[in-house]
Amino acid sequence: MDNKQAALELGTKPVGQLLTQYALPAIIAMSASSLYNIIDRAMIGQVVGPEAIAGLGITFPLMNLGAAFGAAVGVGASTCISVKLGQRDYETAEHLLGNTVTLNLIVGFLFMAVCLTFLDPILRFFGASDVTLPYARQFMVVILLGNMITHMYFGMNAVLRAAGKPRHAMYATLFTVGMNILLVAAFVWWLRWGIRGAALATITSQALALCWQMRLFSNQKELLHLKRGIYKLKADLVRNIVSIGISPFLMNATACVVVIFVNNQFVHYGGDMAVGAFSIAYSIAMMFFMFVMGMNQGMQPIVGYNYGAEKHDRMFRCLWLTIASATGILLVGWLLAMFFPYQIARIFTTDASLIQMAGRGIRLNMLVFFVVGTQAVITNFFQCIGKVKISIFLSLSRQLILLIPLAYILPLFMGLDGVWYSMALSDFGSFAMTIPLLLWYMKKLKKK
Repeated sequence: MDNKQAALELGTKPVGQLLTQYALPAIIAMSASSLYNIIDRAMIGQVVGPEAIAGLGITFPLMNLGAAFGAAVGVGASTCISVKLGQRDYETAEHLLGNTVTLNLIVGFLFMAVCLTFLDPILRFFGASDVTLPYARQFMVVILLGNMITHMYFGMNAVLRAAGKPRHAMYATLFTVGMNILLVAAFVWWLRWGIRGAALATITSQALALCWQMRLFSNQKELLHLKRGIYKLKADLVRNIVSIGISPFLMNATACVVVIFVNNQFVHYGGDMAVGAFSIAYSIAMMFFMFVMGMNQGMQPIVGYNYGAEKHDRMFRCLWLTIASATGILLVGWLLAMFFPYQIARIFTTDASLIQMAGRGIRLNMLVFFVVGTQAVITNFFQCIGKVKISIFLSLSRQLILLIPLAYILPLFMGLDGVWYSMALSDFGSFAMTIPLLLWYMKKLKKK
């Protein structure tokens, strides 16, 4: 099929088929990525030890912060491209592609330079102890040195989906995951390079996938392709990218702030092993939430295109289908967390005390997990149509407005359990805020 025709399909093909076409590759890719994270952490826990799992948990805030800057460019640019394709403004879409490349290089380099300069103080601030600091530092030095590769890889994958090539984005992710698993087995299990080997496997696999992505975008027959004259930053394009990308940026940046605070609360009320338990519980929750992220990625070009084309009935049909699918997926995760938490924890470690702490943590962390999908999808919906203020508010509602106060207050009365319960309560509270905002917007759009 002609590349332009593939983009035009977003406004004509049945929405259910489109969502399957775009979301399924993203779900497969995200699920594979999540599986890799599980294998990676399990291998680190089994080979290196429970302290390494705790050290890896300390790196989550810094990883989230890096993802925040990457999302500000990648998500912002891909949303702008989807809208421009819906308006059939192909020249601007190509310049957005070029500006995405330039911004990823600049942001990736600056983030790497600043974090490497102050790495130890940053990790200490994030909750690292004398025991966990060496593991966290070994992992993050390698990850930061490859930060420009990571930013570019995720940015190009987002643009592939926006350009009507969800399968190619899936292939890139599947290749990265497969290569990651092979390299982790070689570096961690065989060569015994420890946690540093796991980080090196991640960067190497992303670099190889990025080479293939850049080859795709170098093809002159593609609707969007790399060429001279599109890389110079244009103020209006950068402004549009950042204005939309600010929502996922704040969501990831606040996640960084929250994890810093939560890690310190876990250290205070439960010690290093509590951080290890949180690392395991977080990994399990993310394994299922990756399905929702895949649904959101599949929804983004469909909603963005039809919003640009003013086909609001198709836009909302896509939203409802995505909410229903996300809820069903997370309900499965909730059932597993409620009935098999300790069996899940044994995948990561043989340490009996860590198994007990992580098993209870998995159950408490995912207590109302089935409502999380609705909140995430609606937040992404407002981002897709450029309603930045609403998206930002919904992004911040769970993390800053609810979670941090609850994570501070509840442990004063409930100890370590209070930290876990604060997550479930904030999930439900943010869900309760989301529904009225969506209904208000639908009513407003209907009147208009």
